[in-house]
Amino acid sequence: MATDNARPHLVLLHGLLGDADDWQPVIQALPGVQCHALDLPGHGRNKGLRVNGFDEAHDWLCGELAARGIAHYRLAGYSLGGRLALHHASQSPAGLQGLLLENCHPGLPVAERPARLAHDEAWARRFEQGPLAQVLADWYRQPVFADLGDDARARQIARRLGNEGPAIAAMLRATSLGRQPSLAPWLRDTRLPVRWISGSRDHKFHGLACQLVKQGCNINHLTLDGGHNLHASQPEQFARLLREWAHQPEEKTHD
Repeated sequence: MATDNARPHLVLLHGLLGDADDWQPVIQALPGVQCHALDLPGHGRNKGLRVNGFDEAHDWLCGELAARGIAHYRLAGYSLGGRLALHHASQSPAGLQGLLLENCHPGLPVAERPARLAHDEAWARRFEQGPLAQVLADWYRQPVFADLGDDARARQIARRLGNEGPAIAAMLRATSLGRQPSLAPWLRDTRLPVRWISGSRDHKFHGLACQLVKQGCNINHLTLDGGHNLHASQPEQFARLLREWAHQPEEKTHD
């Protein structure tokens, strides 16, 4: 078991269809920072692991931290990983010293959740039943990935072919945005330092971040010139932000 020390560890959570290796270009640009990139349930080395909802995902993360002897940490998450990180933080885990969310969704109003559940169920069935290459080709043509050119999209699809459709379907159902509580109220009240990074060309998630600021949420919102997956498209710049965040006290200011 690893031993903890006074300097906080940096724990990294990838998005749906990704794995811990997604963070390697960023980690390589962070010498001296204690980084721990985890494979989410249903992904990477944890393809056979299942969780049933956000509370079980929180328990899983607590177990991963304990297994590594991590007592003090900062937590960064992208997209789905950000939503799991946000839920984890809302449970007030001991030792969490800061939260960084990359193009993350804070949760839907109750009235919008049934439609999202149906939307995610349709995708889950496709991942279960369809040829993975074709499902991925359609997945990466969703508006949120509009910044991907043809070559970048092809590379992304090729990289994601190592996934198992049923495992992705199970995680998509378990962590559907339709099952996520809205955490905007928590973000207004929390005293935990929260840094929120959005891409200016990811209009949906950049708009969500700006809306949270207007609602008075206690976040430090930063914008990068990019799309949805900022740490993949500009790992060195993203690493610079992480390095500053890991080494400096967070100031809770609004943009």
